[in-house]
Amino acid sequence: MTASHQPVHVHAGDVLVVPAPTSGLRGYLAVGGGVAVEPVLGSRSADTLSGLGPAPLEVGTRLPLGSPTSTPSVGTGAIGVSAAPDAVVIRLHLGPRAEWVDDPVGRLRAGTWTVGSTSDRVGVRLEGPALERAEALRGVELRSEGLVGGAVQVPPDGQPVVFLADHPTTGGYPVVGVVEPAELPAFAQLRPGSSVRFVPLGA
Repeated sequence: MTASHQPVHVHAGDVLVVPAPTSGLRGYLAVGGGVAVEPVLGSRSADTLSGLGPAPLEVGTRLPLGSPTSTPSVGTGAIGVSAAPDAVVIRLHLGPRAEWVDDPVGRLRAGTWTVGSTSDRVGVRLEGPALERAEALRGVELRSEGLVGGAVQVPPDGQPVVFLADHPTTGGYPVVGVVEPAELPAFAQLRPGSSVRFVPLGA
């Protein structure tokens, strides 16, 4: 086995085996020339929430491949996997609705959350101390707003959700912060039970 992030040379009829990760949650396989399925709205990936795009992969699925534009001069015969942490400390930009939470800076800085088992590509659901609504805004709803990747939304139960690639609109719940973009990929690798802490920026 070798390190990840390297080209692997294969020939017609070869069987490519990707090992299960010993840490982290997801692996990514890129193919020279790309996967040549029909794009939907400019994308060839499946959106798990809306159902747009190609059908999710199943055992036996055959995918057409595009023609590679070049062949790497170096390569390896095995695929490795990258290590991923089981505990992270994440920088968080406050806003746009931080004032909807009672003492947002103090609660975000002091809390430790655990990744829930229902997390997916839509978002990472965290379990831990509730981010309680500010008293003046309890029972108040927002109009639905657009989201960016890394938005931290607080639903009525106070358990934050960190949105990932397939995120929707807000659905009327406040977004109290946005994860520093450079640290967002770490969330895609957090397994259920992993530990998350936040460092509010600009506080």
